[in-house]
Amino acid sequence: MTRTATLRRAFLLGLMSVLGASLAGAGTRKEARVAVSIENYSFAPDPITIAAGTTVVWTNRDEVTHNLVSRDRLFASPDLEANQHFEFTFHKRGTFDYFCSIHPEMTGRVIVK
Repeated sequence: MTRTATLRRAFLLGLMSVLGASLAGAGTRKEARVAVSIENYSFAPDPITIAAGTTVVWTNRDEVTHNLVSRDRLFASPDLEANQHFEFTFHKRGTFDYFCSIHPEMTGRVIVK
């Protein structure tokens, strides 16, 4: 093998290695997710404290329909039947209070730091 061919081969192998590492890392970053259960006419855990960029997933574990609406109207779920879920990603810092509009005594809070 000539010196030029050897250098070309080494360059291509190095490039493939770098590209492979970049592609492998691209799919391994996991999005932060936090689960909240809607159960016994309450949200649990409550309150929750999360980092910006985290997705909260609320799942209705009751046999009755619930929903959730943030007091500042940032998010609102459809009515959730048993075992249905709703998710929302919080991108900005702050305190976000929410409630079930069907059962307004059900309240929760998300604190984003």
